[in-house]
Amino acid sequence: MGKLEEVAKRIQKVMWEREQIRNIGIVAHIDHGKTTLTDNLIAASGLMSEELAGKQLMLDFYEPERERGITIMAANISIVYDLDGKDYLVNIIDTPGHVDFAGEVVRAMRAVDGVILVVDAVEGVMPQTETVLRMALKERVKPVLFINKVDRLINELQLEPQAMQERFVKIINDVNNLIYKYAPEEFRDKWQVSVNDGSVAFGSAYHNWALSVPYSKISGVTFKDVYEYLKSDRQRELAKKSPLYDVVIRMVIQHLPDPITAQRYRIPHLWPGDINSDVGKSMLNCDPKGKLVMVITDVSVDPHAGEVATGRVFSGTLKKGLKVRMIGNKTEATVQQISIYMGPHRLRVDEIPAGNIAAIVGLKDVWAGETLAEEPIPPFESFKTNLEPVISAAVEAKNMKDIAKLGEVLRKIQKEDPSVRVEINQETGEYIVSGMGELHLEIIKYRIEHDYGIPVNMSPPTVVYREGVGKKSETIEAKSPNRHNKFYLHVEPLEDGVLKAIREGEIPEGKYKEKQHADKLMEAGMSPEDAKNVWAVYNGNVFVDRTRGVQYLHEAKELIIQAFMEAMDDGPLAREKVMGVKVVLDDAVLHEDAVHRGPAQVIPAVKRGIYAAMLKADPFLWEPKQYVYITVPQDYMGDVNRELQMRRAQIEEIRSEGESVIIKAKVPVREMIGFSAALRSATQGRAIWTYEFAGYERVPRELQDQIVKEVRTRKGEKPEPPKPEDFLE
Repeated sequence: MGKLEEVAKRIQKVMWEREQIRNIGIVAHIDHGKTTLTDNLIAASGLMSEELAGKQLMLDFYEPERERGITIMAANISIVYDLDGKDYLVNIIDTPGHVDFAGEVVRAMRAVDGVILVVDAVEGVMPQTETVLRMALKERVKPVLFINKVDRLINELQLEPQAMQERFVKIINDVNNLIYKYAPEEFRDKWQVSVNDGSVAFGSAYHNWALSVPYSKISGVTFKDVYEYLKSDRQRELAKKSPLYDVVIRMVIQHLPDPITAQRYRIPHLWPGDINSDVGKSMLNCDPKGKLVMVITDVSVDPHAGEVATGRVFSGTLKKGLKVRMIGNKTEATVQQISIYMGPHRLRVDEIPAGNIAAIVGLKDVWAGETLAEEPIPPFESFKTNLEPVISAAVEAKNMKDIAKLGEVLRKIQKEDPSVRVEINQETGEYIVSGMGELHLEIIKYRIEHDYGIPVNMSPPTVVYREGVGKKSETIEAKSPNRHNKFYLHVEPLEDGVLKAIREGEIPEGKYKEKQHADKLMEAGMSPEDAKNVWAVYNGNVFVDRTRGVQYLHEAKELIIQAFMEAMDDGPLAREKVMGVKVVLDDAVLHEDAVHRGPAQVIPAVKRGIYAAMLKADPFLWEPKQYVYITVPQDYMGDVNRELQMRRAQIEEIRSEGESVIIKAKVPVREMIGFSAALRSATQGRAIWTYEFAGYERVPRELQDQIVKEVRTRKGEKPEPPKPEDFLE
């Protein structure tokens, strides 16, 4: 029997022993060593040689990942490990560290119960470390810590043992402070990581060794020994005595929860249904005998099998031929084929019980985030993230015959990666694709051309702005085209706390029933009167009804909400989406005959009224900003600072680290286009830099008119924005 078959047999046996399953993600800042660490864990199961572990990067099997040396897509693998005579199944998801692909991390966190947080011993806790840890804790996923690249402390920084230990203590404290800050209250103290209990390990994934306090007692290798091994360049010998995979997998098995334990506290947080219902109890107990409930966390396209949906089975047993409902899609499907992941391969099986990560073939039009169930149930909460596309480009097919196919392909890409937005420019017929950064757009183009075989032209990237208002407007009277209906409304800036809570997913978007989520809105800073009368929350904007006893208003409600959403999708200033605006309906007069207050009357009236009010409320553009972190030799610091000053950067911090300097700055995304090449040239390629989304800020007044004209011209509009009177009859 080959190694693969033997591993497969053991997996199929142990997947029914729920206490012996660990579903884990590997998360970190870019280049801190996640995929290298994963290689070591794969080697532990015998699926690759120990010599190649850390060099082969087995889960970076997508071509652009190999070319660029970064992880772009979350990749899954299941391994079996024998610990003290008992087999354990570890389902691993290796996630990207680059900020452009953070959406992959958010989705992976729904499928796992624990994470190994990897931190580079030299760089320490970096911005994306904080971001990925926050994403994990939001999903109630428990962390353990692996401090990687310890050899760099001696080889590059020439540190003595005492200084090395101080470095470790600082990293552990920084991580524990983040856990305290972001973990749910009941886990703030319980989930603190500690060297003494073995929830912290350190080592070198590239050189295949690691150490933890409990493992030191098993191997007899002490911290002092490690220092001597590194000093005398005997890391190979060290890897034989204290192999990374043994140290880390023991840490995972001993400190991260099995699915039964985790689902007891995760399900009430992630699923809004009745926990005491049969299906609720089945999920709480991770019961393989219950009705099937599964959440899809990832969709990919296999050239042979078609769409492959990956997700976590929370209840019941997934079987080939099972009929399932896609709750969000409101459609039914039959499971054609199920499998578990073995890195780039999938192993077909007949059944996969609750508590495991599974792949399904045969679900048409399935999206990441979809809830699958055998019977109608409330869907799982949507993924909570404040990530959003900040940069866009027009894409058109080079050949006329590919135009229809391109639309289909972009829909597929959007399905696989929900952080991609696709819209059609009605004037030009071009597809506008928005992503998280220049690299994200490059990968989308690569996928269209290489994965789907459609040659395309992509325009230079442009920035995604948002429209807002700076003050409260006067009340506007908006009349319907037939003059039989009047709407009196005004706009005002949304309370900062409410906007923040919406963007972080604390206040859900959508249409509201009476007084729904009023407590959350009040907690975030909205007045009780408004909070109880919210009709809809959409794209970070809120519609409030302050009317009293208006006849027929209830019948027109859906149309009014539709008009509000359309206006928020396409603002009056620069035809960009609107953010942070509260639209208030003060009064209305509606015709008694429903024929005279249909969609053609209500929608244009409300929409035009909102536009006129916004233009009277000090309208402005929000621009996206990024935190930029640059590590560069001290000699080049002046060149980097000059490059940043030319780009409207606010330099927030400069600190020395050995021979290098780390500069933190906040820069508008508009100014970051082309930054990579400019920085390379200014520093002769000696700078390493990363960035993360820093939210939106108001465009400086002196630049606003110019930017508005540019955006409007690009969209085929007159350069000058309209006036309020243009929207009023």
